[in-house]
Amino acid sequence: MAQYFEVHPTHPQPRLVKRAVEIVRAGGIVAYPTDSGYALGCHIGDKQAMERIRRIRRVDEKHNFTLVCRDLSEIATYAIVSNADYRLLKAHTPGPYTFILPATREVPRRLQNPRRKTIGLRVPGHVIAQALLVELNEPLMSSTLILPEDAAPLSDPPQIRERLEHEVDLIIDGGPCSLQPTTVVELHDGTARVVRIGQGDPAPFGG
Repeated sequence: MAQYFEVHPTHPQPRLVKRAVEIVRAGGIVAYPTDSGYALGCHIGDKQAMERIRRIRRVDEKHNFTLVCRDLSEIATYAIVSNADYRLLKAHTPGPYTFILPATREVPRRLQNPRRKTIGLRVPGHVIAQALLVELNEPLMSSTLILPEDAAPLSDPPQIRERLEHEVDLIIDGGPCSLQPTTVVELHDGTARVVRIGQGDPAPFGG
């Protein structure tokens, strides 16, 4: 049965944040709040946890995970970022956007798009998510918490507990989030293409 932490949305308790990161490092799956909706997260190198998330979401091996990063410097470790791309990223992070960029060699092959060798990355503008990332000191491998029978991401922590308490290891209750996933933008040398419209305004990217 999942642990359930009530974490303050603007002043996360360090003790709970540290315990949450310990659960992630031990192979656990955490449901956590972001600035778009709740997400499922696990350790970046944990293949078994990744497969568990796939089973919860009922998605196949073609499903693309996102690396949730704390800042732009962390993005540059995992993605090839041109000067033009960097300017766009700097102007729109943190925020409710996922950016698809060419992956570096630091990214495990199973996380890359197998055909295009790209990776989705984002920097969330949510205090709890940022606190987790700072304590973890590396990205969270994540997927939007939307279940196969639902049309929108789960955003109410008690409901998440009711439906997933036997599927995940920790639920972080940071209050309700948006019902929309991120806006997804593909970047290539300063050229942007909106792949999915969500919480983030697509207008700056021509969407």
